[in-house]
Amino acid sequence: MADLPLLTIGVTLLACLLGVVGVHVYASGKAQRQALLDRMSQTGQAEPPVGRRRRFRGVDRRLRGTALGKRIERKIATTGLDLTPGEYVVYVIVALLAVYFSVGAVFAPFFGIVAAVIGLWGADAFLNWQRAKRTEAFINQLPEFTRVLANATQAGLAMRTALAMAAEELDDPAGEELMRVADQLTVGHSLDDALGELAERLPSRELVVLVTTLVLSNRAGGQVVSSLRNLTETLEERKETRREVTTLLSQVKVTALAVPLLGLSFLLMINAMRPGALDKMTASVVGQFAVVVAFGMYAVGFFLIRRMSRIRV
Repeated sequence: MADLPLLTIGVTLLACLLGVVGVHVYASGKAQRQALLDRMSQTGQAEPPVGRRRRFRGVDRRLRGTALGKRIERKIATTGLDLTPGEYVVYVIVALLAVYFSVGAVFAPFFGIVAAVIGLWGADAFLNWQRAKRTEAFINQLPEFTRVLANATQAGLAMRTALAMAAEELDDPAGEELMRVADQLTVGHSLDDALGELAERLPSRELVVLVTTLVLSNRAGGQVVSSLRNLTETLEERKETRREVTTLLSQVKVTALAVPLLGLSFLLMINAMRPGALDKMTASVVGQFAVVVAFGMYAVGFFLIRRMSRIRV
């Protein structure tokens, strides 16, 4: 028993030593594997791994053959998310089940059904929000994009080369979207079609003006450098204006979210003051109809507030 502390210290030191050796062996083996893959990819013997491992391949394969799967795939492509249609559908189903059981346990089973229906709408709204967020980020990069194009064209480069240069210099999402345009031009697409698809993926007034300017300059020629310089100044001013409008309308957007949250808080208070009141209320058809009408009115109020606060600059 007297040697127990020394034995414990010795075992601990041995475990630490084995852990350090194991980490070193793992790191060296990983480096050797990566070096081997690099050599094989350079010689054409193997393709380098691209992206992450995809999940739910069977679901994704079956879903892509349907109209719903193709629609989901098109929407995901405009958001820039690293998801397949199969992954998206599985994640949505799991989230809806979690929402149904959690809301049904807190309120009442009927509220779980209503929450699942709202969650189904929210899954589609999430993709639209991601698309709007990506479009907004791209719009914020437009002044830098036009500045790069103006400098490249002033240096005597062709528009195709200028677009490829901008794709390499700009960060995402502009870099990724412009690289897609450059790849389309490389495989034979016309400048009008490639830029038109870009405007369809990221719809905005600023991008439409820029695409129209580039297409007309490519067709009829003209002072494309001066046009891009003027467009850069205009986009900078619109960027500042949009930021000011967003700041002024932030309180209205918070109000639109606070109104339905207050309704849910009142339901929790009622159920806390009288346990089982929500179960009794939703046990009849009249109560269920009243709940649906109440949620509908909250939804109408939410959309009306958001609609009135939407200002196009």
